[in-house]
Amino acid sequence: MDYPGNLFVVAAPSGAGKSSLVRALLELDAHVQPSVSHTTRAPRGQEKHGREYYFVSETEFDAMIRAQAFVEWAHVHQYRYGTSKKAIEERIAQGADVILEIDYQGALQISRIFSNAVSIFILPPSWDELRSRLERRGEDSAEVIDLRLRNAAAEVAQVDQFDFVIINELFDRALFDLKAIVHAQRLKYAAQRRTRAQTFIALNIS
Repeated sequence: MDYPGNLFVVAAPSGAGKSSLVRALLELDAHVQPSVSHTTRAPRGQEKHGREYYFVSETEFDAMIRAQAFVEWAHVHQYRYGTSKKAIEERIAQGADVILEIDYQGALQISRIFSNAVSIFILPPSWDELRSRLERRGEDSAEVIDLRLRNAAAEVAQVDQFDFVIINELFDRALFDLKAIVHAQRLKYAAQRRTRAQTFIALNIS
C-alpha cells in the first residue's frame, strides 16, 4: 500500500549513536514522529513507559505475539523487542512521517512488510571508538560491553541490506546526513504528487 506518510527505519549497533541522532532529528523536524516499541527489559536511567518504550512483562509480550500485534519482534541482548503494526499504519495513513529505532533484524522484517520503508544504518567510525562510547555511557558492565561488541560485528555485516548508510564520526555531520535522507524522500515524485497535488493539476501533469 502507498501510504501518504513516510516510514524511516534506523538501525545500528549499540553505542553507534542511533538514539541521539533520532532525538536530535525529532527536535528539528516536527513532522517526524517517533514509533515506540515494546520491550521486556526494564527501564534504564530516565526512560519512561510510553516515551522511549512500552515496558511489558514476558507474559504480556507473549500475548501480543499470539494476537499477531507485532509487525516484527526479535531477541536483542537477552531481551525481546517488538513493533506494533497498527500504531505504524495509523500514523503513516494520516500522512505523518514515522521514524523507528530498531535492531537490524527488525529493520529487515519491516522493509519486507512495508515496501516503501526507508532503511538507514548508522555505523561507528571504528571498533575502538564504539568500545569507548559504550564505556563512557557507564550503563553496562565490562561483560555486557564485550557482548554488545560481539553482537555489533554480526550487525554491521548486514549493512549492505540497507538503503542508506551514515557513519557517525562527527555528530553534526551525521545529523545533517539523516536530515538530508528525510528531505530527499519527501521530494520523490510520488510524495510530491501527494503533497502538492494542486500544483501538478495546475501544470496539467497527469
